[in-house]
Amino acid sequence: MHTQHTRRAVLGAGIALAGTKVLTACSSRTDEARSAGNQGAMNHDDTAHDGATRKASSPAKSHGEYVSPDGEEVAAVEAKRGSGPVRNVQLTATPARLDLGGGLTVPSWAYGDRLPGKEVRITAGDTLAVTLANHLPQPTTLHWHGLHVRNNMDGVPGLTQPGIKPGAEFAYRFTVKQSGTYWFHPHQGVQQDRGLYAPLIVEDPKEPLSYDKEWVVLLDDWLDGVEGSTPDGVLNELSKGMGAMDHDTEDMDHGSDDKSGTGPSRVLMDARSRLLGGAASDVAYPYYLINGRIPKAPTTFTAKPGDRIRLRIVNAGGDTPFRVALGGHRMTITHADGFPVQHTTTDSLLLGMGERYDVLVTAGNGVFPLTALAEGRNMSALALLRTGGGAAPAASVRPKELDGQLVSAFELKADKAVALAARTPDRTIRIKLTGGMRLFDWAFDHTMYDPAHRHPVEAGERVRLEFYNITEMWHPVHLHGHTFALAGGAGPRSVLDRAPGARKDTAVVLPNSSVAVEFDADNPGLWMLHCHNVYHSNMNMMTVIGYRR
Repeated sequence: MHTQHTRRAVLGAGIALAGTKVLTACSSRTDEARSAGNQGAMNHDDTAHDGATRKASSPAKSHGEYVSPDGEEVAAVEAKRGSGPVRNVQLTATPARLDLGGGLTVPSWAYGDRLPGKEVRITAGDTLAVTLANHLPQPTTLHWHGLHVRNNMDGVPGLTQPGIKPGAEFAYRFTVKQSGTYWFHPHQGVQQDRGLYAPLIVEDPKEPLSYDKEWVVLLDDWLDGVEGSTPDGVLNELSKGMGAMDHDTEDMDHGSDDKSGTGPSRVLMDARSRLLGGAASDVAYPYYLINGRIPKAPTTFTAKPGDRIRLRIVNAGGDTPFRVALGGHRMTITHADGFPVQHTTTDSLLLGMGERYDVLVTAGNGVFPLTALAEGRNMSALALLRTGGGAAPAASVRPKELDGQLVSAFELKADKAVALAARTPDRTIRIKLTGGMRLFDWAFDHTMYDPAHRHPVEAGERVRLEFYNITEMWHPVHLHGHTFALAGGAGPRSVLDRAPGARKDTAVVLPNSSVAVEFDADNPGLWMLHCHNVYHSNMNMMTVIGYRR
């Protein structure tokens, strides 16, 4: 690849992989090893539970014994998925000026000239064929967040494919068997925190839900092109660590007057959340968006009183958890991360980056705010539901439902049709989430990311992942290529055992707490596991799950 790589250069890239035939050579990392970082209040003993499971896994260096992304094992699983009607999509990643409403136009990168990118909608069983033309000044890729794609279509540069060079194209082609709410974005550097994302909706040909209308809602945090800010500049500022930053409270909330690159400081130090157990975010975004619009110029969804509306809500942000409520309405949760759950009613939802929820509401009569509060900050995103006359609420509206009942993912139960069958795990992989805001040295197990080091699994195994967060901040952990069942967590210190819960691909791990998830190893290849805070993952909070041959 013709890109210079550093430890922050690409999300999931780094050095070339032994046994991965699709890759060209990438330069190795030269950065110094990270310090042990913040041990937090929970010093987990790695050997404490070794007798509890048949196998415990540690990262292993690659010597060619792993399934490669274009290996015969991958091809065999794809062949079993079959093929369906081919849905052809042409995408162009390009610099663009984006209208965020209210007279605010910013330079950024996008798929075409719109934010979010144009929705891609297919039916489960279809074969998706997407050609991405790269008109950007640096390499890029596409990652299909939450989909069980074949491994060499997963879009992780330096792991499953080379980055797509400027001026080049890449053809993605795979069969989609699962239905639900998904999205796609790059997996290169901090490109996701620009305008490069779009919804991907996979319809169920035997849809059991009954509803009148559908509203696709993408939440985002925005700084690109505002007063000269870029995500790369913010990453550069954060990577220097927060220990030497000015700790004046007023400056911390809004970003200090110190400059980073061409824009103002975007470091955020006092966004605290009771729900998330401490610090909520690292970045002081000037705007929060719903479907690409700022609160003073919101999008409006129209319906009739009494309409049953399905909302598909996606957190496409880079660093922000959102608490979401629809004023004057209760929501019935029907799906989490694309998979159906037993219906549960709530006033509000909390979405970490990468998470999705589908909910049903019965529309009232009037104009209602859909508010996405940036958790830990007194700022929010806004869209409107209009079913009748009346004045629109103010951009700063805070519906009472935001402070009402909030149902977490750990309280949900999988629909019986998709529940993971109870089974004793064949392998347990224990991972510590390490680092801290002061040094900004986020990592797994205090270790720099190296794609040649993998946590080994074997096809057919039930795998249990246990995450021990010894940091003072929450992390949304995302696994590529699989959907896991929540097996326990949300409490301090210990992993809780119980029957498999909701099926998800992204799990929130609170500070000084632990979470366990389980999945069946049925999709061979090399799969990224990472924090979906784009700034944390770029600082090393990522690793690889690798299938042995």
